[in-house]
Amino acid sequence: QVQLVESGGGLVQAGGSLRLSCAASGGISSRNVMGWYRQAPGKQRELVATVTSGGTTNYADSVKGRFTISRDNAKNTVYLQMNSLKPEDTAVYYCKSTQPWPYAAYWGQGTQVTVSS
Repeated sequence: QVQLVESGGGLVQAGGSLRLSCAASGGISSRNVMGWYRQAPGKQRELVATVTSGGTTNYADSVKGRFTISRDNAKNTVYLQMNSLKPEDTAVYYCKSTQPWPYAAYWGQGTQVTVSS
């Protein structure tokens, strides 16, 4: 059974940092694209960052220069280092694993990040 388990969320003051982790299990391939998405109250879920198995990264413009995504294929874990946090970063953060072929997508349960002003 595929599982993605996020951890590391919490409450932090503006300007602070948090590191999210997502541990994958249940047969997820290390070749999958791993990503972080977020959903704020009343808004649609949006992409934050993705990383391929080869380490190519992609970021939303709103987090470029502040967030860093990385992965440890040996541990089947993906990380999101978030620095210089802003109140508008407040959201539930979700981990996603995407298998390109045959297509399959797996989501974690989400972890709350709250940034106070």
